Amino acid sequence: MRQSKLFCKTKKEGFKTAEAISHRLLIRGDFIDQLASGVYSFLPLGKRVHRKIERIIREEMTALGAQEVYLPILTPKRLWETTGRWEKIDPPLFKLKDRHRKEFGLGPTHEEVITELVRTRIKSYRDLPLYLFQIQAKFRNEMRSTGGLLRVREFIMKDLYSFDREKEEAITFYKKVKRAYFRIFKRCGLKVVCVKADPGTIGGELSHEFMVLSDTGEDSVLICSKCDFGTNIQKFGKKKTCPQCQNRLIKKNCIEVGHIFYLAEKYSRAIEANFIDKKGKKNKIIMGCYGIGLGRLMASIVEVHHDEKGIIWPIEVAPFQVHLIPLSGKKVESQSKRLYQDFQAKGIEVLFDDRADITPGEKFADADLIGIPFRIVVSEKTLKKDSVEVKKRSEKKIKLVKIKDLSRSLINLC
Repeated sequence: MRQSKLFCKTKKEGFKTAEAISHRLLIRGDFIDQLASGVYSFLPLGKRVHRKIERIIREEMTALGAQEVYLPILTPKRLWETTGRWEKIDPPLFKLKDRHRKEFGLGPTHEEVITELVRTRIKSYRDLPLYLFQIQAKFRNEMRSTGGLLRVREFIMKDLYSFDREKEEAITFYKKVKRAYFRIFKRCGLKVVCVKADPGTIGGELSHEFMVLSDTGEDSVLICSKCDFGTNIQKFGKKKTCPQCQNRLIKKNCIEVGHIFYLAEKYSRAIEANFIDKKGKKNKIIMGCYGIGLGRLMASIVEVHHDEKGIIWPIEVAPFQVHLIPLSGKKVESQSKRLYQDFQAKGIEVLFDDRADITPGEKFADADLIGIPFRIVVSEKTLKKDSVEVKKRSEKKIKLVKIKDLSRSLINLC
């Protein structure tokens, strides 16, 4: 991508009222644009990062044997009433009426819809287990939308739903998803802790949250100073001693990036989702659900990976792998174009800063703000040595790399 054609206008300052670092940097880098409180547009740089996160999640969901679906955002009142959540869900639903005065809710979650869908298709134990997921828009009627992408009213979420024959089978899959979540967050450059959680209005018998420890996080967890125990404060209260090893619990601020639930029969009982077992007996389908908010995950990556100059994207979620920056000179320009074409031919994702009306200092400042993992600078000075400058965004040192070795080195690094 040529930067002169990129739909991106970086800013020297972010929102003055923005409290979260990710909010300020994503606005400054023109990854997102705020249309209203809790409502954001994703611009080309932001969409590229979002798509990388989607890819990671899809790969891990597919590896679990899950199939992808797409469910309606507009959901009829009657479905919400079957589970009692038309009035009780928290935050409350966005509600609207069509031209026939029929009432609908904008889906913040899809337990009712997916259970109804499965109810009409699953009849026998031979049809189970079944795992379905979607990556789709959600709406939550938040009272206070703050923190940029950390707390929004419209967002993209991955929902995975499991349908099993018995509790043991469902819990086994629950543990598999937990391991998959650790892989997802690791690939996104995040270290998370998994803590016991309150199921809230989703409900169920068992629930865990995946938390990124962060000073800007609005949630709080208690982490044991010795063993692997951790819990949401809402779940455990203000106790100071670990129930597993009796050592001290430490309070930490954090950001929730994932939440999983063992639902048991909560929704299948309300919606009459049954199957016939081997003995010909009717049973309720055993369910689980597993969520990740992609925008919040993107913001959490920035909360962890940044410095005073801007964002430092981990390689697997970066909008581009390489930022190619030529300085002035005809030889520099022609060599940079050759490198750009070579990178594209070899499948290296490159942002080529071909802007002619920008000073070197402005180019470097934009590169640091946008946070692409590798910066390559081509100048007359480096060309005298048949080389270019290569700098990792996460490091201060600069290396001279021979042009003939550059593509091979980048392919190995990327």
